[in-house]
Amino acid sequence: MKDVAVLGLGLLGAGFAESLLEKGHKVRVWNRTAAKALPLREKGAVVAVDPATAVRGATHVHLVLAEDTAVDSVIAALRPGLGAGVPILDHSTNLPTRVAARCKALRAEGVRYVSAPVFMGPANARAATGTMLVSGPKAETEGVKSHLAALTGTLVNVGERDDLAAVFKLAGNSLFFALSGAAADVFSIGAGNGVDRDTMLQLFEHFVPSPALVAKRVASSPTGPVNFDLTMARKDTRLMLEAAGSTPTMLLPAIAQAMDRALARGDGARDYAIFANR
Repeated sequence: MKDVAVLGLGLLGAGFAESLLEKGHKVRVWNRTAAKALPLREKGAVVAVDPATAVRGATHVHLVLAEDTAVDSVIAALRPGLGAGVPILDHSTNLPTRVAARCKALRAEGVRYVSAPVFMGPANARAATGTMLVSGPKAETEGVKSHLAALTGTLVNVGERDDLAAVFKLAGNSLFFALSGAAADVFSIGAGNGVDRDTMLQLFEHFVPSPALVAKRVASSPTGPVNFDLTMARKDTRLMLEAAGSTPTMLLPAIAQAMDRALARGDGARDYAIFANR
């Protein structure tokens, strides 16, 4: 049994705390809004009055906070109670430059801090599924590997650069949000032609483009083969906007503008993905 502290009890933080409790660990929790900790007390967690009390005696400290300012504030507050060599494992979604600066500053002071953001929902955190990223020097990440692996379905070490996991986390979320906007445009094209959303969803039973393949095509477009030229792609984009009619679209107008800029540069005969290379 480990003695684990979880600071930050939003949906993910509460899920991690529940998962740790179910595994038989002693769990101490803290949240700025204390009421959020009460349901976990009923499940066996010890509710601390402040961050320093939460981490005192802990073997591992988990942060699941809103953003960098909160992370810096909570780390400063917990330091008086932090034991020597106890790792701070940060699952928050943070700005990479601030992660790098934080790692450097804390390492210089002898504090172990590892960035470990996640692609998870609350149910994943409770069930120890989903994906967790980790990055940093091997000497620092190897020591927490087994502990973190027990909290996720897949633990991916992306490299020794301190902030690389944070970079990947933001990039992954950006793709998630972009796909959400693309789905909105799919529904707009349907609405402009009297096709409801349930019917439009049938498209994805037969057509499931791979984001990874599209990204590789964008990366190779300056020198890669032409499978679909930009001039024809811009024509299709015009038809998409016309088909949507008065139904607002989200991403297509910006895509059309980017294609127009590429056409103005003389890229009409190149592969359509060249527009995404700015």
